[in-house]
Amino acid sequence: MIDPKKIEEIAKQIGNAIPPQVRQFADDVEAKVKQVLQAKLADLDFVSREEFDVQRQVLLRTREKVEQMEQQLAVLLAEKNTASEKIQQFDTAELPSSDQK
Repeated sequence: MIDPKKIEEIAKQIGNAIPPQVRQFADDVEAKVKQVLQAKLADLDFVSREEFDVQRQVLLRTREKVEQMEQQLAVLLAEKNTASEKIQQFDTAELPSSDQK
């Protein structure tokens, strides 16, 4: 979320821009501007820097795990293919039949 001090600073700047003859309303205007700013900023889908950094770390760890699992899968598939080839070679090899004595 945006720093509340920043919102207050913006509201004061807007309040200070009001002409002196209506300065008596500046406090009310400042409070209303602050209220409106907070409401509108709350409607936006912001995340704090801390939350963003945490999610970034989670994403990096997830990517690392996915890469590791892809490598493991490649090894397993290679082993499976090698085993399948050996089985096929064994099946096609000439074995002595029981008819031959």
